[in-house]
Amino acid sequence: MKAIILAAGEGSRMRPLTYTRPKVMLPLANKPILEHLLIEAKRAGIRQFIFVVGYRDEQVRDYFGKGEKWGVSIDYSTQRRQLGTADAIKTVEGLIDGNFLMINGDIVVNQKDISSLTNKSNNTLSVFEVEDAKDLGVVEVNEERITHIYEKTERPPSHRANAGLYLFTPDIFDAIARTSKSLRGEYEITDSLQLMIEQGHHISYQEISYWLDLSYPWDLLTANESLLAGIKSQNLGEVEENAVVKGVVSIGKNTVVRSGSYIVGPVIIGQDCNIGPNCYIRPSTSIGDNCHIGSAVEVKNSIIMKGSKIPHHNYVGDSIIGEGCNFGAGTKIANLRLDKKDITAAGMDTRKRKLGAIIGDKVETGINACINVGSIIGNNTHIGPGALVSGVISPDSRIF
Repeated sequence: MKAIILAAGEGSRMRPLTYTRPKVMLPLANKPILEHLLIEAKRAGIRQFIFVVGYRDEQVRDYFGKGEKWGVSIDYSTQRRQLGTADAIKTVEGLIDGNFLMINGDIVVNQKDISSLTNKSNNTLSVFEVEDAKDLGVVEVNEERITHIYEKTERPPSHRANAGLYLFTPDIFDAIARTSKSLRGEYEITDSLQLMIEQGHHISYQEISYWLDLSYPWDLLTANESLLAGIKSQNLGEVEENAVVKGVVSIGKNTVVRSGSYIVGPVIIGQDCNIGPNCYIRPSTSIGDNCHIGSAVEVKNSIIMKGSKIPHHNYVGDSIIGEGCNFGAGTKIANLRLDKKDITAAGMDTRKRKLGAIIGDKVETGINACINVGSIIGNNTHIGPGALVSGVISPDSRIF
């Protein structure tokens, strides 16, 4: 059985993190989202993959190649214009023979649920029970079949969210050919399935046990924490005397953890990093390759992408820092409102009591810069010494 993974979209709601990379290449526990999906599908017995790519597709192709590193076979299909999930699946019609899996590339699911789905024989949609289904597609069911599919409604009629993991038979291509554009101007696979339901086809559903939906940047922090809980300790670098490493910590090749550093896992640190001396890295933190976390720096529950430097007297909490950033001495990121209420970012309620900043690539700050809770800072922004930043900052800004 082949697995089709949809990886063509930019993920505009993830900006500024997706200005320079497709959403599926955003890192969780130091691996792209797409790699986590590939690994779980392989564990479920899948060896043949087709990635449907589009936006900045060279990054996906260069990273995964033909799949040799993972012991699988990867082919590519290009969706030149991102016109919806049904349109994406249509591009692989000539590459499919028999039943196949389809997985949205911006979710995380596990081997157990994928494996269970491969044993189905008719068109099956995976669902996950959620408390609040607003902004999610949901389904209504009757016994073992789906009776109606809704795509992101204001008042969802059910708590069964469409998880973006499907088993399809070749019949789906006939339905796609008859699917019209949705109100959003896209060809939606859920509309194709609804057409089949209305014509009497039996569309089954499967309840799954694990699902990480990645719609907004702060969702990455929740997913990163969940995935770090499953890592194993390893030390491929050097830990100097008088450094303390507690819990599950993974240290990459050529990384040096200097004296006085205090690390509490789960934490993952990439290769060629310079950690310390005298820093404090707290749980649920991912640090990419070629990073520097320096003296009197504290980092907690954050994603630090490759090549970023946080070298002197900095605090970073509950934040995402893009690639190639450089923080001046004393730069601090606030992550808790004084009134302890949930934090709003870009006008949206994040439903998080603690959230720092979402910072794009190549952002630089001067000494003693302060970044307020829920700030979203675009790529290539320069923040001057002592400046206070709050709200949404456009790329290439200069703040003094």
